[in-house]
Amino acid sequence: MVAIGPIFLYALLLLAGGVLAYAIMRLIGVVQLHSARERARELLEETKREVEAKKREALLEAKEEALRVKNELEKEIRERRNETLRMERRLLQKEESLDRKMEQLEKKEETLAKKEAECDRLKTELQELQVIKRRELERISGVSSEEARKILLAEVEKEMSAEIAQRIKEMEARAKEECDRRAREILSLAIQRCAGDHVAEATVSVVALPNDEMKGRIIGREGRNIRALETLTGIDLIIDDTPEAVILSGFDPVRREVARLALEKLIADGRIHPARIEEMVEKAQKEVDNIIREEGERAAIETGVHGLHPELIRLLGRLKFRTSYGQNVLKHSIEVAHLAGMIAAEIGADVALAKRAGLLHDIGKALDHEVEGPHVTIGAEVARKYKESPLVVQAIAAHHGDVEPGSVEAVLVQAADAVSAARPGARRETLESYLKRLQKLESIADSIEGVEKAYAVQAGREIRIMVRPEKVDDANAVRIAREVVKKIENELEYPGQIKVTVIRETRAVDYAK
Repeated sequence: MVAIGPIFLYALLLLAGGVLAYAIMRLIGVVQLHSARERARELLEETKREVEAKKREALLEAKEEALRVKNELEKEIRERRNETLRMERRLLQKEESLDRKMEQLEKKEETLAKKEAECDRLKTELQELQVIKRRELERISGVSSEEARKILLAEVEKEMSAEIAQRIKEMEARAKEECDRRAREILSLAIQRCAGDHVAEATVSVVALPNDEMKGRIIGREGRNIRALETLTGIDLIIDDTPEAVILSGFDPVRREVARLALEKLIADGRIHPARIEEMVEKAQKEVDNIIREEGERAAIETGVHGLHPELIRLLGRLKFRTSYGQNVLKHSIEVAHLAGMIAAEIGADVALAKRAGLLHDIGKALDHEVEGPHVTIGAEVARKYKESPLVVQAIAAHHGDVEPGSVEAVLVQAADAVSAARPGARRETLESYLKRLQKLESIADSIEGVEKAYAVQAGREIRIMVRPEKVDDANAVRIAREVVKKIENELEYPGQIKVTVIRETRAVDYAK
């Protein structure tokens, strides 16, 4: 019992302390809550005051901004009103000016009307005077006005005919001299800028042999090697007494080149039998195809002609192995392209079109061994097939004069083709055809009435015609020259141009005794 008492006392004390502590904490919480409420009330009031202040400031700023905008609008309205007033004043001034001008125009119209009436009156009087004068002249001369007009015209025509003919002759001479001078300048400049060396190539190929024993190996046992080579290439091998050489002859220059390369490879290899021949011919064919493609591309790049169809490029390359009168056709085409382009640049024509047509003008010669018809027609059809422009096709078709040129560039291609083919050494011509051309030239001139004798000189580049002076006067001499030129153009084929000179000579002979 004694031990339980202090413990109970301690428990009571603890309980009392806990109650006291709770009461104190409660009191403290109430005090803090009251303080927090007071603080919240103060913050709320302070916030209201700040909001009111901000509100007043915002209203003040809005009023100031509205006042500023109002002032600006009023200023702008004043400026526009002033501008409107100025425009109204200007319009009034213009209206006054127009009114004054209208008054002046009306006065001028009245003056002009008076003058026009006066002119009509004077014109009527003049016509009446002319009628009276004409009647008086007809009465005095005894000839009507119509008859007098005819007599006067006949006299004037008679007097002026000789002078008119002389004037026409002088004008034609001056125009021809000027045209010839300008043409010579352009052509000489183009030729000078495009001077190239062109080697005349033979129509057969010659393959050199290391020795004459190689001929037997090429022929082979019972001729099997030479037969195999001829069968595979389509080219004839001529093995004769020519020392250390074999001649290849064929219609197709490309096949002849394949045969030449194959034979050279066989000679270098030393193994010559039908199987090896077939292998070498196949290699040579591929090599020639590559050469054809490269040469066509080189020609297009050299002349600056782009966008050609690959088949046209291949046909251009084939022209490397084609000759015409001994002139290499590919080199000739490149030269024609350069000449046509240079002449076009000199006269202001289309340089690109002239070059393109010049490069392709002989493209038909790459196929004339395979397709029937003249190379001009073949070339035009090929160009049309591979989508070349109508102007290029027309220039190709017209470059030999078979059809009329349809553009300036077509005429330039004709001229460039003639220049390239006609320069010295460009082409070879047989003596027989050369003599026939000269005889035909002289016979054309002799067929004209009034011609006494004709002479072809300067290798057929000029023909001099002697006429009978008692039958041909100076005016008819010009007519004969033109007639001969037309006949030559229509009946004769020739490179370049032919000069026609008509000579009329009058001699007076007397004897002193």
